[in-house]
Amino acid sequence: MKEQMTWQELPIGGVITEAGNSVEYVTGGWRAFRPVIDFERCTHCLLCWLYCPDVSMQAVAGKLTGVDLLHCKGCGICAAVCPPQVITMVAEAEFAGEKEGVR
Repeated sequence: MKEQMTWQELPIGGVITEAGNSVEYVTGGWRAFRPVIDFERCTHCLLCWLYCPDVSMQAVAGKLTGVDLLHCKGCGICAAVCPPQVITMVAEAEFAGEKEGVR
């Protein structure tokens, strides 16, 4: 077990000491609303992927495949920028009991 740092040893706030460490911080539990995608109507324009501040929209070979719910904070930007309006923000309470992860 790693010992805790003293306050003198802590890095200055807002400083990223290791590149690419955001995957270690699961932030999906903050979410009040979850993006739900109608894949039948999705045009795979990937604007949701481009604008997502958490890189939670998952795409493979130019096609949207799902949402990384472990890191999605439910901000709704994906739904706001979706031209065909196929992303709906649904209250997280609707999914009570479901296992978190990639959809």
